[in-house]
Amino acid sequence: MPDRKTMLLTGASRGIGHATVKRFSGAGWRVITCSRHPFPENCPWEAGPEDHIQLDLADPKSTIAAVDEIRGRLHGGRLEALVNNAGISPKADGGARLNTLTTDLRTWGHVFHVNFFASVILARGLVEELAAAQGAIVNVTSIAGARVHPFAGAAYATSKAALAALTREMAHDLGPRGIRVNAIAPGEIETAILSPGTEALAESLPLRRLGRPDEVAQTIFYLCGPESSYISGVEIEINGGQHV
Repeated sequence: MPDRKTMLLTGASRGIGHATVKRFSGAGWRVITCSRHPFPENCPWEAGPEDHIQLDLADPKSTIAAVDEIRGRLHGGRLEALVNNAGISPKADGGARLNTLTTDLRTWGHVFHVNFFASVILARGLVEELAAAQGAIVNVTSIAGARVHPFAGAAYATSKAALAALTREMAHDLGPRGIRVNAIAPGEIETAILSPGTEALAESLPLRRLGRPDEVAQTIFYLCGPESSYISGVEIEINGGQHV
Protein backbone atom coordinates (compact mmCIF):
# COMPACT_ATOMS: atom_id res chain seq x y z
CA MET A 1 0.00 0.00 0.00
CA PRO A 2 1.77 3.17 -1.16
CA ASP A 3 -0.07 5.42 1.32
CA ARG A 4 0.56 3.13 4.28
CA LYS A 5 2.17 4.94 7.20
CA THR A 6 5.45 3.64 8.61
CA MET A 7 6.81 3.67 12.16
CA LEU A 8 10.31 2.76 13.31
CA LEU A 9 10.36 1.35 16.83
CA THR A 10 13.24 0.33 19.08
CA GLY A 11 12.70 -2.17 21.87
CA ALA A 12 9.74 -4.05 20.42
CA SER A 13 10.14 -7.52 21.89
CA ARG A 14 8.19 -7.09 25.13
CA GLY A 15 6.17 -4.82 27.39
CA ILE A 16 5.46 -1.32 26.10
CA GLY A 17 7.21 -1.93 22.78
CA HIS A 18 5.28 -5.13 22.14
CA ALA A 19 1.96 -3.40 22.87
CA THR A 20 2.96 -0.46 20.68
CA VAL A 21 3.64 -2.68 17.69
CA LYS A 22 0.25 -4.32 18.06
CA ARG A 23 -1.53 -0.96 18.39
CA PHE A 24 0.03 0.55 15.27
CA SER A 25 -0.08 -2.66 13.24
CA GLY A 26 -3.75 -3.06 14.12
CA ALA A 27 -4.38 0.43 12.72
CA GLY A 28 -2.78 -0.51 9.41
CA TRP A 29 0.68 0.95 9.95
CA ARG A 30 3.83 -0.72 8.73
CA VAL A 31 6.10 -1.19 11.75
CA ILE A 32 9.85 -1.56 11.34
CA THR A 33 11.47 -2.86 14.51
CA CYS A 34 15.06 -2.60 15.73
CA SER A 35 16.65 -5.11 18.10
CA ARG A 36 19.95 -6.85 18.77
CA HIS A 37 18.03 -10.09 18.31
CA PRO A 38 17.18 -11.56 14.89
CA PHE A 39 13.62 -11.44 13.56
CA PRO A 40 11.44 -13.72 15.75
CA GLU A 41 9.79 -16.59 13.90
CA ASN A 42 6.79 -16.43 16.23
CA CYS A 43 6.13 -12.73 15.61
CA PRO A 44 2.52 -12.11 16.77
CA TRP A 45 1.80 -9.29 14.32
CA GLU A 46 1.81 -8.94 10.55
CA ALA A 47 5.46 -8.44 9.70
CA GLY A 48 8.40 -10.15 8.12
CA PRO A 49 12.21 -10.06 8.15
CA GLU A 50 12.06 -7.06 5.81
CA ASP A 51 10.47 -5.12 8.67
CA HIS A 52 13.19 -5.90 11.21
CA ILE A 53 16.66 -4.42 11.58
CA GLN A 54 19.13 -6.34 13.73
CA LEU A 55 21.50 -3.94 15.48
CA ASP A 56 23.10 -3.38 18.85
CA LEU A 57 21.96 0.00 20.16
CA ALA A 58 24.75 -0.13 22.74
CA ASP A 59 27.26 0.12 19.86
CA PRO A 60 27.25 3.58 18.22
CA LYS A 61 28.98 2.25 15.09
CA SER A 62 26.29 -0.42 14.70
CA THR A 63 23.52 2.15 15.15
CA ILE A 64 25.07 4.62 12.70
CA ALA A 65 25.57 1.86 10.12
CA ALA A 66 21.95 0.76 10.50
CA VAL A 67 20.60 4.17 9.49
CA ASP A 68 21.44 3.59 5.82
CA GLU A 69 19.80 0.17 5.94
CA ILE A 70 16.67 1.64 7.54
CA ARG A 71 16.56 4.41 4.96
CA GLY A 72 16.76 1.85 2.17
CA ARG A 73 13.71 0.01 3.47
CA LEU A 74 11.45 3.07 3.62
CA HIS A 75 8.90 3.42 0.85
CA GLY A 76 9.01 6.76 -0.90
CA GLY A 77 11.61 8.16 1.49
CA ARG A 78 9.02 8.84 4.19
CA LEU A 79 8.87 7.96 7.87
CA GLU A 80 5.74 9.02 9.76
CA ALA A 81 6.92 8.08 13.25
CA LEU A 82 10.09 7.25 15.19
CA VAL A 83 9.50 5.78 18.65
CA ASN A 84 12.62 5.54 20.80
CA ASN A 85 11.45 2.96 23.30
CA ALA A 86 14.50 0.76 23.93
CA GLY A 87 15.85 1.02 27.46
CA ILE A 88 17.96 -0.98 29.88
CA SER A 89 17.96 -0.75 33.67
CA PRO A 90 20.78 -2.87 35.12
CA LYS A 91 20.59 -4.08 38.69
CA ALA A 92 23.09 -5.36 41.25
CA ASP A 93 23.10 -8.92 42.54
CA GLY A 94 19.70 -9.92 43.83
CA GLY A 95 18.03 -7.06 41.98
CA ALA A 96 19.45 -4.34 44.22
CA ARG A 97 19.45 -0.74 43.03
CA LEU A 98 22.68 0.55 41.51
CA ASN A 99 23.41 4.07 42.76
CA THR A 100 26.00 6.67 41.73
CA LEU A 101 28.73 4.95 43.74
CA THR A 102 27.97 1.32 42.93
CA THR A 103 27.45 1.68 39.16
CA ASP A 104 30.53 0.67 37.18
CA LEU A 105 31.66 3.33 34.70
CA ARG A 106 31.33 0.87 31.81
CA THR A 107 27.73 0.30 32.88
CA TRP A 108 27.09 4.05 32.79
CA GLY A 109 28.32 4.14 29.21
CA HIS A 110 26.32 1.08 28.18
CA VAL A 111 23.09 2.50 29.61
CA PHE A 112 23.55 5.91 28.00
CA HIS A 113 24.33 4.45 24.58
CA VAL A 114 21.08 2.44 24.59
CA ASN A 115 18.79 4.82 26.47
CA PHE A 116 20.03 8.15 25.09
CA PHE A 117 22.60 8.26 22.30
CA ALA A 118 20.76 5.79 20.05
CA SER A 119 17.81 8.20 20.01
CA VAL A 120 20.11 11.03 18.89
CA ILE A 121 21.64 8.93 16.12
CA LEU A 122 18.32 7.71 14.73
CA ALA A 123 16.63 11.13 14.82
CA ARG A 124 19.57 12.85 13.13
CA GLY A 125 20.01 10.09 10.58
CA LEU A 126 16.34 9.97 9.56
CA VAL A 127 15.47 13.65 9.78
CA GLU A 128 14.93 14.03 6.02
CA GLU A 129 12.50 11.10 5.91
CA LEU A 130 10.63 12.41 8.98
CA ALA A 131 10.42 15.88 7.43
CA ALA A 132 9.12 14.47 4.15
CA ALA A 133 6.23 12.85 6.05
CA GLN A 134 5.74 15.72 8.53
CA GLY A 135 6.28 12.96 11.04
CA ALA A 136 6.51 12.62 14.80
CA ILE A 137 9.12 11.41 17.27
CA VAL A 138 8.15 9.93 20.62
CA ASN A 139 10.85 9.35 23.22
CA VAL A 140 10.01 6.96 26.04
CA THR A 141 11.43 8.42 29.24
CA SER A 142 10.47 7.37 32.77
CA ILE A 143 9.05 8.45 36.08
CA ALA A 144 12.61 7.91 37.35
CA GLY A 145 13.86 10.80 35.22
CA ALA A 146 12.17 13.34 37.50
CA ARG A 147 12.88 12.02 40.99
CA VAL A 148 14.77 9.29 42.83
CA HIS A 149 13.02 5.96 42.39
CA PRO A 150 13.25 3.06 44.87
CA PHE A 151 14.20 0.52 42.17
CA ALA A 152 15.55 2.33 39.08
CA GLY A 153 19.29 2.94 39.24
CA ALA A 154 21.22 6.17 38.89
CA ALA A 155 22.45 5.52 35.34
CA TYR A 156 18.95 4.63 34.13
CA ALA A 157 17.38 7.66 35.84
CA THR A 158 19.92 10.17 34.53
CA SER A 159 19.75 8.73 31.01
CA LYS A 160 15.97 9.19 31.02
CA ALA A 161 16.30 12.73 32.38
CA ALA A 162 18.71 13.46 29.53
CA LEU A 163 16.23 12.01 27.05
CA ALA A 164 13.53 14.32 28.40
CA ALA A 165 15.82 17.31 27.87
CA LEU A 166 16.66 16.03 24.39
CA THR A 167 12.93 15.96 23.63
CA ARG A 168 12.71 19.70 24.24
CA GLU A 169 15.84 20.39 22.20
CA MET A 170 14.65 18.32 19.26
CA ALA A 171 11.18 19.87 19.36
CA HIS A 172 12.86 23.27 19.05
CA ASP A 173 15.31 22.22 16.35
CA LEU A 174 13.06 20.03 14.22
CA GLY A 175 9.80 21.98 14.57
CA PRO A 176 10.62 24.32 11.67
CA ARG A 177 10.82 21.23 9.46
CA GLY A 178 7.33 20.13 10.49
CA ILE A 179 8.50 17.36 12.82
CA ARG A 180 6.82 17.12 16.22
CA VAL A 181 8.82 15.68 19.13
CA ASN A 182 7.26 14.57 22.41
CA ALA A 183 7.98 12.18 25.26
CA ILE A 184 6.00 9.89 27.50
CA ALA A 185 7.11 9.08 31.04
CA PRO A 186 5.61 5.79 32.19
CA GLY A 187 5.36 5.01 35.88
CA GLU A 188 4.71 1.56 37.29
CA ILE A 189 3.68 -0.45 34.22
CA GLU A 190 3.22 -4.22 34.12
CA THR A 191 6.39 -5.17 32.22
CA ALA A 192 9.37 -7.45 32.70
CA ILE A 193 11.55 -4.48 33.76
CA LEU A 194 9.67 -4.11 37.07
CA SER A 195 11.45 -4.99 40.28
CA PRO A 196 10.12 -7.11 43.15
CA GLY A 197 8.07 -4.91 45.46
CA THR A 198 6.39 -2.91 42.73
CA GLU A 199 3.01 -4.48 43.43
CA ALA A 200 3.16 -3.11 46.98
CA LEU A 201 4.17 0.29 45.64
CA ALA A 202 1.12 0.28 43.37
CA GLU A 203 -1.15 0.07 46.41
CA SER A 204 -0.12 3.62 47.35
CA LEU A 205 -0.97 5.12 43.96
CA PRO A 206 -4.18 7.16 43.61
CA LEU A 207 -5.52 4.65 41.05
CA ARG A 208 -4.39 1.73 43.25
CA ARG A 209 -3.08 -0.39 40.37
CA LEU A 210 -0.23 -0.84 37.93
CA GLY A 211 -0.59 0.54 34.44
CA ARG A 212 -0.98 -1.69 31.40
CA PRO A 213 1.36 -1.63 28.40
CA ASP A 214 -1.60 -1.06 26.08
CA GLU A 215 -2.47 2.14 27.98
CA VAL A 216 1.00 3.46 27.24
CA ALA A 217 0.76 2.32 23.61
CA GLN A 218 -2.49 4.26 23.19
CA THR A 219 -0.75 7.46 24.26
CA ILE A 220 2.13 6.85 21.85
CA PHE A 221 -0.40 6.27 19.06
CA TYR A 222 -2.14 9.55 19.92
CA LEU A 223 1.14 11.49 19.81
CA CYS A 224 1.91 10.09 16.35
CA GLY A 225 -1.50 10.88 14.87
CA PRO A 226 -3.32 13.93 13.53
CA GLU A 227 -5.25 14.40 16.79
CA SER A 228 -2.05 15.75 18.37
CA SER A 229 -0.97 17.88 15.41
CA TYR A 230 -0.20 20.96 17.53
CA ILE A 231 1.46 19.20 20.45
CA SER A 232 5.26 19.28 20.55
CA GLY A 233 7.97 19.51 23.18
CA VAL A 234 5.99 17.98 26.03
CA GLU A 235 6.49 14.99 28.31
CA ILE A 236 3.27 13.21 29.23
CA GLU A 237 3.30 11.35 32.52
CA ILE A 238 1.49 7.99 32.52
CA ASN A 239 1.64 7.00 36.15
CA GLY A 240 -1.84 6.71 37.67
CA GLY A 241 -1.38 9.94 39.63
CA GLN A 242 1.90 8.87 41.26
CA HIS A 243 3.22 12.44 41.37
CA VAL A 244 0.20 14.18 42.89
